[in-house]
Amino acid sequence: MLNDSDLNNVEGGIGLKPFSQAHRIVVVFLPPLEMAILVFGLASNIMNISVFLKTGVKDNVTTLLLSLSISDVTYLILMTPAVSTIIIYYLAPGWPWPFDDAITGNMLYWPAMAVYNFSSFISLFLGLVRCACVAMPLHFKSVFTKSRTVKTLLALFCASLSLHLPVLTVFKVDLRLEPSTNSTFAYLGFTNHLYRMVKINDYLNRIIIPWISFVVMIACAIVLSLKLFQSSRLRSSHRNTSKASPNAAWSGSKVDEKKMSDKDINVVKSVLLVCTIFIFSQLVFVISSTVRLINPEFDQAGRLENLYFIASHVSRTFTVLNSSVNIFVYYNFNSKYRAGFHAMICIRENNLKSQ
Repeated sequence: MLNDSDLNNVEGGIGLKPFSQAHRIVVVFLPPLEMAILVFGLASNIMNISVFLKTGVKDNVTTLLLSLSISDVTYLILMTPAVSTIIIYYLAPGWPWPFDDAITGNMLYWPAMAVYNFSSFISLFLGLVRCACVAMPLHFKSVFTKSRTVKTLLALFCASLSLHLPVLTVFKVDLRLEPSTNSTFAYLGFTNHLYRMVKINDYLNRIIIPWISFVVMIACAIVLSLKLFQSSRLRSSHRNTSKASPNAAWSGSKVDEKKMSDKDINVVKSVLLVCTIFIFSQLVFVISSTVRLINPEFDQAGRLENLYFIASHVSRTFTVLNSSVNIFVYYNFNSKYRAGFHAMICIRENNLKSQ
């Protein structure tokens, strides 16, 4: 049997799977980085939820951003055991597990992905809502009411759970007797339909839904970018007209009607950034999922399994990052959020001083 040094020396040879050395490097560096991002993401999303609740949830955008933060923090909580297991498994292989490590590594993975898909649906709906606001500003508030937004969020959550039902029911925790220690040992079992359910999930949640979401989100980003560019040109034209003829205020009236306010521009910028972050975070996932479908060797137990695992680690790092960095977008482009954030920081500092 070949040991690790043999694999390092003859990697890529006949009968050996390539990228084993690269895989070892990735599993040493990426999981600890994921854990650091994950801890930051938990703190930042808890802060987001606190600020949104304190400032009041009175409009569609705030409702969606609050829902996105709740979904993101739930995803990060469910991913914590899996990332912790990977770190222990590779950096402390002699760790005495009191139960099968697959329980913490895999049991919560599919529920976590169902929640992450819900976050993706929220981001997608957020982009569509802002595009609708740009396309029909006069009728937007009457069509996209807060109650309809809440109902849509509930429908999206149910849809995400339904789409993941094939894999949410395949795992179960069983007990078996260990004769050597005369004690019971918990391990992760699965149903006889595991392979079939995973295949259904692959087509639904790794190919069809992600590609549709990816394309629609890119379209939303393009529309919002064009709107920002158009508004910028209108503002520039209005300033030039005012400078050339100060008495020609009437000539700029039509420009003012089409021009977005500073608040609207910041909202569009924040939504555009959320969409852009989503697009880049999904890029590795949709590409690797498509390659996995085309090339069976790019999969677990395939010849390119090491490359597949590398792509999986990178994809998971991006998903964790996607669920953690929105606080920077909100702080920079949402004045109401920024005021609420400063107020909460001041309250906590005063409480600490009074203790």
